Amino acid sequence: MDIEKITIIGGQGKTGQRDKVEQVTLSMGNVVSIVGPTGSGKTTLINDIALFANRNTPSHRKILINGDVPPESYMEDPSRNPIALITQHTNFLSDLPVQRFLDIHVRIRQSGSSPSSTIQETLEFANLLTGEPIIMDSAMTELSGGQTRALLIADAVIIGNSPIILLDEIENAGIHRTKALELLKQYKKIFIFVTHDPRITLLSDFRIVMKAGAMQDLITTGDEERRVAEEIKKLDDLLLGFRTQIRAGSRLEERDLQERLRALGYIA
Repeated sequence: MDIEKITIIGGQGKTGQRDKVEQVTLSMGNVVSIVGPTGSGKTTLINDIALFANRNTPSHRKILINGDVPPESYMEDPSRNPIALITQHTNFLSDLPVQRFLDIHVRIRQSGSSPSSTIQETLEFANLLTGEPIIMDSAMTELSGGQTRALLIADAVIIGNSPIILLDEIENAGIHRTKALELLKQYKKIFIFVTHDPRITLLSDFRIVMKAGAMQDLITTGDEERRVAEEIKKLDDLLLGFRTQIRAGSRLEERDLQERLRALGYIA
């Protein structure tokens, strides 16, 4: 079944209060963020989506696919499940080399495609997201946290071809956030980010605000916030540049900071 939209029908928060947002529909191509303080219910909401909740979770929410209750086969057969969930705590248990792992996955999920070209596309995608290139002969368990998340995202997008991808706080895993959003938007899927990152939030189409376990508000990103996002991008790139220098063992100088701020137009 082709996925066109997913609908979240409101339930309740931690103390039984009703979700103020009674219903949210995400259409194919949407990029959505779930925001709120730690403990506000972000992970619960993303788990409701991943589990196709049907009033049977603590939140009593209900998830619909294309307006209907999802078939049980989505949960019973992983190959038919349209959702990929990638968390900040995801790790590989297999110690297969990266190439072997990807080759097996391609042959299972895309029997009619060319494994070598799909593997190469997946690796190139992953390496755009992580600062340290992934080596094909490396064991999966030897990958860093950032490499692991980058490879999982690339695998879900290209090999798994999952139409709905849930990403839980990838900003904590060393992923290049802006690059990830730019790349992901090239694919017509529904991307849902659980995030504390203002850049990811403001580059999303809209955001669900969580409070005390309940969906409190639904905010569409407007033109003013998109302009703010552009300024945040400049400052974030500046910080990423300094982080790269520090990682490389360089010392930072005040002159470097002043030159970069001047180049950005923040000082004369």
